[in-house]
Amino acid sequence: VQLQESGPGLVKPSQTLSLTCTVSGGSITTSYYYWHWIRQPPGKGLEWIGDISYSGSTYYSPALKSRSSISRDTSNNQFSLQLSSVTPEDTAVYYCAGNLALWGQGTLVTVSS
Repeated sequence: VQLQESGPGLVKPSQTLSLTCTVSGGSITTSYYYWHWIRQPPGKGLEWIGDISYSGSTYYSPALKSRSSISRDTSNNQFSLQLSSVTPEDTAVYYCAGNLALWGQGTLVTVSS
């Protein structure tokens, strides 16, 4: 199974960050798989954002819940993250992962005007 993040590398403050993770070699509806979004700001540790389960249920970090939305497109075997009202503090490498064992390579998103 391989995961690949895609989306804009630069987002303006107050806008919405949108990323998509394309999964190949396996289905996102496979039972008991949870598909996660994690980020790592420059010089800081990993921060879990949230996940979407094989059945479509979603779970979010309390710290980001009010601004986060995770959805999926089963026909294209993708899941997506939207993070609203971004600030420069949302600048980070964003990763998607399956069951926290299978990771994408990550994509840098910079929030700047």
